[in-house]
Amino acid sequence: MSKSCGPPDYSKYRLRTDERILYAGEGLLIVSLIAYLFYRSWIAWIGLMPLVFLFLRKKKTELAQKQRQELSLQFKDLILTVAANQKAGYSVENAFRESYRDMAMLYGEDAVICRELKYITAGLDNNVTPEKLLYHLGARSGIADIIQFADVFVIAKRSGGSMTEILSKTAEVIEQKTETDKEIQLMLGAKKTEQKIMNIVPFVIIFYVGSTSKGFFDILYHNLLGVVIMTVCLGFYFAAYTLSEKIVNIEV
Repeated sequence: MSKSCGPPDYSKYRLRTDERILYAGEGLLIVSLIAYLFYRSWIAWIGLMPLVFLFLRKKKTELAQKQRQELSLQFKDLILTVAANQKAGYSVENAFRESYRDMAMLYGEDAVICRELKYITAGLDNNVTPEKLLYHLGARSGIADIIQFADVFVIAKRSGGSMTEILSKTAEVIEQKTETDKEIQLMLGAKKTEQKIMNIVPFVIIFYVGSTSKGFFDILYHNLLGVVIMTVCLGFYFAAYTLSEKIVNIEV
């Protein structure tokens, strides 16, 4: 993700220049395959260009989702580290400050959680309360675990309960949920692989038949009826693709 002046909005993803070039190239390759296999026409290639922009938007959505998943996983480790720092005698504020070093060692300084810890540390240095910073992170990320943790954090401070124990208990709950999510994603892994294979099967069939039986599809190219038939087939393909994406993409 490209660097920005302020905290990022995790509902969106800004493609870097190299990512934009890479995914635009992939989109152009897909459009070229569709134009050749379904229409054998440069006019169709030009007409299908909007699909490149739809492909880029889809990639941005996927990358934003992946980034939120990374943040959710790393946030669990952050809470465990903060709880450990509190047991060592640090205040809550200093426990967050000290956790940066551990998170950098665990995930690297370019990790999402390290970037967020920099924002949290800057906020604490400006006398912003930890709960406000956590609420802000939860609002930007849309991750329920972070928002719920901020609620627990506020209640713990108001009730005067043991912050260390509450942090540890909360981290355990988040960890259990994370493990459940991993198990679900593992079970879906095979289905996602099957889905990707099925997505390319129509292209493989058309290419194979067209290569081994010269002229077999000629009746469907460069005439109105053939264009209508191939367009309808392409529409059914996109409908099936969209449905399969919704089936295998489950968020916990």
